[in-house]
Amino acid sequence: MNISQIKKEFPIFDEKIHNNDLVYLDSANSSQKPIAVIDRINDFYSKQFSNVGRSVHYLSVAATNLYENTRISVQKYINAKDKNEIVFTKGATEALNLVANTLGQKYLQEGDEILITELEHHSNYVPWHFLRKSKNIKINFAEINEDGDVPLENIEKALTPRTKVIAITHLSNVTGAILPIKEITDLAHSKGIIVVIDGCQSAPHLKLDMQDLDCDFYAISCHKMYGPTGLGILYGKKKWLDELPPYQGGGGMIKEVKKDRISYGDLPNKYEAGTMATAQVIAFDQSIKFLENIGIDKIMLHEKELIEYGQELLRKNNSVKLIGNPKNKGGVLSFIVEGIHPHDIATILDEDGIAIRAGHHCCQILHDKLGIAASARASVGIYNTKDDFDKLNNSINNCKKIFNLK
Repeated sequence: MNISQIKKEFPIFDEKIHNNDLVYLDSANSSQKPIAVIDRINDFYSKQFSNVGRSVHYLSVAATNLYENTRISVQKYINAKDKNEIVFTKGATEALNLVANTLGQKYLQEGDEILITELEHHSNYVPWHFLRKSKNIKINFAEINEDGDVPLENIEKALTPRTKVIAITHLSNVTGAILPIKEITDLAHSKGIIVVIDGCQSAPHLKLDMQDLDCDFYAISCHKMYGPTGLGILYGKKKWLDELPPYQGGGGMIKEVKKDRISYGDLPNKYEAGTMATAQVIAFDQSIKFLENIGIDKIMLHEKELIEYGQELLRKNNSVKLIGNPKNKGGVLSFIVEGIHPHDIATILDEDGIAIRAGHHCCQILHDKLGIAASARASVGIYNTKDDFDKLNNSINNCKKIFNLK
């Protein structure tokens, strides 16, 4: 796999940052976009634009077909059983809110319990918190171990007879822990528990097979998959999408509207109210093609080698403390440097053209558990190399000199 050739597909790397070549180590936040995705958005708006599912003229029919082709591409990419199990949303956050809201309306009762983990992103906690406030639902937390991981036994230990939903991340955006989703789902389903997966970090980096994982819902963030912003995907088993109520009302999600009654459209229209992010959906088909052309197995191997190299390099660096050492780890390295605030680290690194993230990464509960207010995070994409980690390490050493650390 020729990373230098792949990198040439990303126009952003032609730009200079403070007169330096860009070292982009913030893909867990949002990935950069290949030219094929950028061009597809421009072509659609320039030559093919129309609203979808509304009119019968040539442009509208053509746009609708392109839109639905992306749905089929997503279905195949994640191995969903039915294309109508793929719902387009404005982001993974909306996908998770959709699940929590509709389960809260139809399925959950006062006193029922939701199990999440101490690793969760706020997007997979706050929607359940809304139910805690509105319906008196209880939220329990499966604890992390000393490696920043949540093993199966910690999930099992946290279950009670009142647990109705397990909502968990597939890959932590702080520790990099890859949770055993298939085993967790098997355990949950043996007890009649629904499983909701936040797949934002895993979808760009792991091979996904919904029929193998067997989870009930899976949320994906397209802008982390080399795709456009403003677009997410909710996979939901057909039996649940059929049973649950719509999330929003408006055009496109109805079948019949009368003064005294309304009936809703078939799947997936029932969950896609209003004018959708048509250009983004159509361009996301190019993101999937980009990933498929490289091959997810090759991506996984490349990123595994990168993160192992980065770990070894930073472990040898005095004053740098890595956060988490999970058994199965994705492409995320979070760290602190004793005596330097993460925001100062990120600012100094930026002067060297190195982009990382600093803060709590929308995981305040985890940072509270770790006893730190914030951390610095380097995360990889297909365009990264070992040289990027060498530059990161050198720039961290520059930080230490500025703050008179050894």
